[in-house]
Amino acid sequence: MFESFAARGNVLIQGASRGIGLEFVRQCLAESRVGQVVATCRSPANATELAALAITAAGRLTVLALDVTDEASIAAAAAATARTVPRLHVVVNCAGVLHDDASGLRPEKRLTDVRPGSLARAFAVNAIGPLLVARHFEPLLAHADRAVFASLSARVGSIEDNRLGGWYAYRASKAAQNMYTRTLAVEWARSRRNVICVALHPGTTDTDLSRPFQGNVPEGKLFDVQRTVSQLLEVINRLRPDDTGRFFAWDGERIPW
Repeated sequence: MFESFAARGNVLIQGASRGIGLEFVRQCLAESRVGQVVATCRSPANATELAALAITAAGRLTVLALDVTDEASIAAAAAATARTVPRLHVVVNCAGVLHDDASGLRPEKRLTDVRPGSLARAFAVNAIGPLLVARHFEPLLAHADRAVFASLSARVGSIEDNRLGGWYAYRASKAAQNMYTRTLAVEWARSRRNVICVALHPGTTDTDLSRPFQGNVPEGKLFDVQRTVSQLLEVINRLRPDDTGRFFAWDGERIPW
């Protein structure tokens, strides 16, 4: 699935300790055209599955600490990555939050459920974090090879597609992430012409993020992580330069902003 990239290209997966991010690491390591994989997460010491992958990856996997709500952590991870690989060809932002027991974040059903702290938490993780990753990892994308910078968004972040309401924090933070992605793509079209910058909707995937809300998912529309990542990697592989700044679903469908 990496035929469109330079051989032995390097990949960064942000938010790689579980779910979709962890599966991205697995599938990228299984690709012979991928060189080094850098996997980041908040607490590598607790990421036992990543640690197990690193043991069997024959030196191809580096695990680093990165908290998207802490810019110093992002900067340190970027510096450590630069000491590991000279350039990156694929960067995928996977970390996201919909509900969080620690902060009391829950999808809101009505206006009276809105809490400023929940809004701030959602924006910090879903919108601001990926933008700061772009800021600090940009130098590693400054090369002549084809590269993709992708952030996992969600269809509910589409303003035009919003017909059900609710979920204020998640919808708005994903809409903000989409705007950041679009704005970044406009800038990089001038200064980083090799980089295709996109937002991706993975579909409803059987992970901790979606598990409390899977009851109304239509039959056949709940994906396991293996299928989700395989589909997203195929979308990434097929992207063309004129796709930069767009929002794509797991099947390659273009989603309206």
